Amino acid sequence: MNADRGRTVLGVLSRGGLIVATIGCWAHPLVAQSAPANDYWVYVAAESADLVHLVRFGPGGATLEKTISVGESSVETEGPHGLRISPDKRYLYMTTGHGIPDGKMWKFETGADTLVAAPILLGFFPATLDLTPDGLYAFIVNFNLHGEMIPSSVSVVYTPSMMEVTQTETCVMPHGNRMNPSGTHTYSACMMDDQIVELDTQTFEVARRFSVSEGREGPVSLTSGTSMQPTCSPTWVQTNPSGDLLYVACNKGDEILEIAIDGWRLVRKFPTGRGPYNMAFTPDGTTLITSLKQGAGVQFFSLPSGESRGIVKSSTTVTHGVEVTPDSRYVFISVEGVGAEPGKVDIYDIESLEMVGSVAVGQQAGGIAFWKMTTN
Repeated sequence: MNADRGRTVLGVLSRGGLIVATIGCWAHPLVAQSAPANDYWVYVAAESADLVHLVRFGPGGATLEKTISVGESSVETEGPHGLRISPDKRYLYMTTGHGIPDGKMWKFETGADTLVAAPILLGFFPATLDLTPDGLYAFIVNFNLHGEMIPSSVSVVYTPSMMEVTQTETCVMPHGNRMNPSGTHTYSACMMDDQIVELDTQTFEVARRFSVSEGREGPVSLTSGTSMQPTCSPTWVQTNPSGDLLYVACNKGDEILEIAIDGWRLVRKFPTGRGPYNMAFTPDGTTLITSLKQGAGVQFFSLPSGESRGIVKSSTTVTHGVEVTPDSRYVFISVEGVGAEPGKVDIYDIESLEMVGSVAVGQQAGGIAFWKMTTN
């Protein structure tokens, strides 16, 4: 990794231990951080195992607290993919990407982890989901992973009754859906169209489109067609906590784009490690964190400068989801692994960029959702 893209830290920190990590071309000892004073809880989905795990990180270290089997068929992998916690922390929403005839959305009570309502059918391969700030509506991208390369949609679900209200056609292979802080618009990435789609959460209609193709970044018409030769191949969109800037992970282009929402224009580009995939901000808005799916690592950016603070290696390959604690202290990263090897949940100290915990979970750990923080 080039020096101007930040330091690269190699190795895994063990509890109470001392290891040597490589930073640039020289060795540096990393001493384990003191145990956190609080307990932090996340749910993570193991897509190839039809499992959802509850992981806790606290004074006792990182532990696997519970494993929940999900799905309806014992002979078919249904693929839990997207996870999201309701604003009141009472419910866990989940999408399964496979099934007969296609994927579904589920609603569980957190803690008890019991099913609240029967799952409902959505489009083909429903993936990332997000909720309005009041928790009344869910917006789910129908990724259509195994179907023909035709425009797909975003499903809108009224969560109290678990009823699909509509499907809004957006683009080919929509992915990485996230809401702005006020809940007025939600944004999704079009992996094959090289576009970002802005959806109005009041009308459920497409409001604007933005091209993220290399050299052609900018607004495009609502009827703009498909490109099918993506140079960015965006996998994630995320607004900053103040809601005035939108960040796009170009998985193919190895960069993050910063877009002004009001002016609907490109502001900056941040070079990244290989294959930025998912992103999250610290709640205080000072740090942007991205998983590097092809790079088997995690990258940290300081804002507003946009400078890379460093790239830290993950415990295994194919990094995926990113969830930050409410106090901006730690970040949880789901890591898929390859083949039969277990997935992982890696935990990093955001200030020191050190891995402070890692837990093995089911295969292809992907969707991850922060549940709660408890003070001891």
